[in-house]
Amino acid sequence: MNQLSPQDQAKIAAGRKAAATYPVDGMRLGLGSGTTSHFFVRALAERVEQGLDIVGVPTSNDTRDLARELGIPLADLDDVPELDVVVDSADEVGPDGTMIKGGGACLLWEKIVARSGARMVAVVDDTKLVATLGLFPLPIEVVRFGHVSTTRLVHDLLGDFGHPGVELTPRLRDGERLVTDSGNYLLDAHLQQIDRAPELTVELNRIPGVVENGLFVGIASEVVVGHPDGSAEILPLPLPGQQAQA
Repeated sequence: MNQLSPQDQAKIAAGRKAAATYPVDGMRLGLGSGTTSHFFVRALAERVEQGLDIVGVPTSNDTRDLARELGIPLADLDDVPELDVVVDSADEVGPDGTMIKGGGACLLWEKIVARSGARMVAVVDDTKLVATLGLFPLPIEVVRFGHVSTTRLVHDLLGDFGHPGVELTPRLRDGERLVTDSGNYLLDAHLQQIDRAPELTVELNRIPGVVENGLFVGIASEVVVGHPDGSAEILPLPLPGQQAQA
């Protein structure tokens, strides 16, 4: 058995802390995607086996398959459109609570589910807390029809936001163009730094052909942060002393 890395230990700590803290009987839970979210799902399954009565709504086919395998009762979002808590991971979390998500290629479903919840909680290892967003490439989901034209419009818009000549790369998997669960393509924008996230997310989504982008602004209310020593803490968002971006 492979030894877990310090980062994996931190992810497990965050997932287990969230599973021990948030779910109560009768809850409708959004189940996030990505490795940290899947550690949460595994810890949640242990509580379900012990008698916890909840129903989960997954944010991806991978999460759905894992939850089914572990015996977690599931429902479609159209059947339970209002969720109590959504627990999902993030690729970066800034001090004001704005996040980048989509590294696992599930950002559209993740954002739909996140906005369906009364509360959204991010579960991350401590490396995901950053002073400034953008080192992690920003995912942008686009329809396949006309994707070359859409990519050009995205490139031009990012230039207007202070990123002329930005590198836009197609998301690949096994050497082939990745297709999301909704049948779309992903572009990764290598911005290095994002200063106007609330404005940028709106303008990106105004481009015909852009389905959604990985900026999650003003959505998460708390973040569960795991550490390699197995500890975890719950922090409010925005982080104390921080003002939300305007």
